[in-house]
Formats: sequence, structure tokens, C-alpha cells
Amino acid sequence: MACRFPGSNSYTVVIIPLKTSLYNLDALRFYLWIKRLKELEKEKDALYSGLEILERARLWYLQRLEENRARQDNIDTINIFQESAAEERSCLLRSCIQRVNGSLGAVMAEPNVTSTSISSLPDAVADSDLRWHNTVLTQEVSDKNRQISKLELEKDALLEQLDELQAH
Repeated sequence: MACRFPGSNSYTVVIIPLKTSLYNLDALRFYLWIKRLKELEKEKDALYSGLEILERARLWYLQRLEENRARQDNIDTINIFQESAAEERSCLLRSCIQRVNGSLGAVMAEPNVTSTSISSLPDAVADSDLRWHNTVLTQEVSDKNRQISKLELEKDALLEQLDELQAH
């Protein structure tokens, strides 16, 4: 008996001796046992992958903390233009960090993630999609605001040049 698992590109093959039937309860139990083992292996792989990502994230967080401390120490030497660009990046970064922290907190707060109801999964996916869409839109707005600021600076520079040319 071959079974294709949803979301998987592979097949699991269960060989059932000819003396048994597909409808035999023992054969079904064996098949479900093999299927559960495969699911547990996938979960273990995901957990190990998560540990690797968390370790890299921990190092990244430490590096950002050091950069933050350095910026706090040098706060007096930053000019206004650098400050506004840094503030936009900081706001976007803070938003992303808060989203990640919230997601990790939600995963750790769930007593048994595997026992959540399937009906709550679409809500979680929809919520995640909305949050991602909001982040993308926020980034686009920041980009447009940056473009507007540059264009206004260029306009001011051109107006000054025009005034100088008219004065001569």
C-alpha cells in the first residue's frame, strides 16, 4: 500500500504480507504507527532547525544590543539627516523584533502545540498573513516618505539655484 502525504513530495510504502488484508486492524495500526513515526521525525527536524535559528538569532540580538549601546554613547555626534534615516530603520526593526518575540512567546506559551484544533489554524495563518502584509505596507510607506523627503530637498536646492540665477 502506498500513500502520498499532503505537502510531501515523497511516498511512504507499507508492505503488508499477503496473509493480511488492507482492512485488517493490525495492518491499519502498523500503517498508522509508521505514519506517526514519520511525523515525529519531521517534528524533531523542525525543532533542531529551530534551535539553530535561535542560536543565530541570539548572536544577532547581542550584536544589535552592542550597536545600540555604541549609538547611545555617540548620540551627540549624529547629524539630523543620519538621525531621521536611522529612526526609520529603527522603527521597522523594532516592529519586526516585536513580531518575532510575540510569535516565539506564543509558541512557548502553548502547553501542547500539537493538540491545537485544526479550526484555529486558518485563523493563525490569516493573522500571520495580515501582519506580514502590514509590515510590507509599512515598509512601502517608509520608502515613499524617504523618496518624498529626497525630492523636497532637491526641490529646495533647485529653488535656491533659481534664486541665485535670477539674482545675477
